[in-house]
Amino acid sequence: MAIQVGDKAPDFELKDNHGATVKLSDFRGSKNVVLLFYPFAFTGVCTGELCEVRDNLPKFSDRDTQVLAVSNDSIHTLRVFAEQEGLEYPLLSDFWPHGEVSRAYGVFAEDKGCAVRGTFVIDKEGVVRWTVVNALPDARDLNEYVKALDTL
Repeated sequence: MAIQVGDKAPDFELKDNHGATVKLSDFRGSKNVVLLFYPFAFTGVCTGELCEVRDNLPKFSDRDTQVLAVSNDSIHTLRVFAEQEGLEYPLLSDFWPHGEVSRAYGVFAEDKGCAVRGTFVIDKEGVVRWTVVNALPDARDLNEYVKALDTL
């Protein structure tokens, strides 16, 4: 079962597409976080969603928010994907131990070996304030994240 509104967001430490370590707790007290889990780089729906975020980054930065996108791809795959699509925000690799963070958030599909489309809006204190989990083929609505941020 996915993490619920009101839960403390599980802390994690993952490598980004440049090999740098990113910890969720590093944002506590300074930024809200929109944590996006997606199945795989280079797939149609995932590329569309992440490019929509790219095209709307000011909607997040203007709300004192960091976007973190997590997939079960390797950092090498994520580096090429980010370069190809011009993605300027961190793409985090939950590759090994495979799906550990996705499982902690309750969004890992064991039968598929990847995360489903889970989104968690986390406030500056590290508490989940809004969430949505969609099936693999179902894109999410970015405007819903922005509405949730406006309530913080």
